[in-house]
Amino acid sequence: MAKTSGHFRHNIVLYGALAANLGIAIAKFVAAGIGGSSAMATEGVHSLVDSGNQLLLLYGQKRGERPPDAAHPFGYGRELYFWAFVVAILIFAGGAGISIYEGIAHIREPHPIADPSLSYIILSIAFAMEGTSWALAVKEFNASRGDQNWWQAVRRSKDPPGFIVLFEDSAALVGLIIAALGIWASGYFADPRLDGAASVLIGLVLATVAILLARESKGLLIGEAADPELIDALRVVLDRDPNITGVNHVRTIHTGPNSIFVAASVDFADDLPMGEAETLIEQLETQMKTSSPKITSIYIRPEKREEAVLSREPINPPAVSAD
Repeated sequence: MAKTSGHFRHNIVLYGALAANLGIAIAKFVAAGIGGSSAMATEGVHSLVDSGNQLLLLYGQKRGERPPDAAHPFGYGRELYFWAFVVAILIFAGGAGISIYEGIAHIREPHPIADPSLSYIILSIAFAMEGTSWALAVKEFNASRGDQNWWQAVRRSKDPPGFIVLFEDSAALVGLIIAALGIWASGYFADPRLDGAASVLIGLVLATVAILLARESKGLLIGEAADPELIDALRVVLDRDPNITGVNHVRTIHTGPNSIFVAASVDFADDLPMGEAETLIEQLETQMKTSSPKITSIYIRPEKREEAVLSREPINPPAVSAD
């Protein structure tokens, strides 16, 4: 039920952002065409790119919910991480790249804004709509971050749509402020190049956001471990069993936002019969799954501590192959 509720909230945030960005993009392009503002045209591109991003995230969510099969025994959850990385690339190329290019072109061949009044009206409406979308994203993000600060929550989050929409909407609000200042400054100082400079600044803001999102999405795509608190809880379950003389390691990896694979190496007591060991492993797996509803698969490997030390790999956690 919690999983369904989480997806429902995410979809509300994504659909809300999509509706806002599509409407805002059309209004911005109309204002840019009438007034001739480079910053306004840049903002139109920004909103159009954001609309495409929300569609990709919704598509990624749908694809990632497919059940496991023979080709992908751990499911398709990490496909969402791929589309999140694509979104970061689009923000960098489609948003930042076009904005900077448009700004430089306007600086080289400046032309005054015919009528800034319409641009101010559109920017005000856009700010109100983006602000509403941002408030929804903040509410959803706060509901999932617990007592972590924002940066910790982003770094530990395994569900990209939440923080991507938050970053996009934050960048959109900053971009709207920069666009308004650029339009005002170009008229106040009678220098239309300042409108182009505003476009360049908007592009730099988008580039910064794109780099941050790409970094987080890359980590998820490669494979990230579960939260340290969960790993500690799993280790406690193993440590407290009297038939286990030592826990060599507990390794985890997210195979999707709501699915975790657990691999543990433990040293069982030498006098434990094989039949009892099998029953014990089943009991341990049941207890470990109560630590988090996201745990979908558990592999417990009986291994002597001496052998585990000799065979221990330097990377922790290791990548889990779906083959």
